Amino acid sequence: MHVAIEGLLIGAGIGLFLVAMEYVLIRKAVIERAERYKRKAEFDVTERGRVISMARFAVFLPPAFALAFWIIWG
Repeated sequence: MHVAIEGLLIGAGIGLFLVAMEYVLIRKAVIERAERYKRKAEFDVTERGRVISMARFAVFLPPAFALAFWIIWG
């Protein structure tokens, strides 16, 4: 397998992991806050923005890893 494709796949895996962990941790905080204030669990604007910004970062991560792998090991 070409090193750039390997870097792309590793970057995609790391990006998906980061987005999933961010979502899980924020969702946990939202549920705890909802229980504390006895309200419906809803993401607020800030939390939604954090997940969206992490997803945007995850889009640029695979090409960056592919380029880095290609430069270092190519």
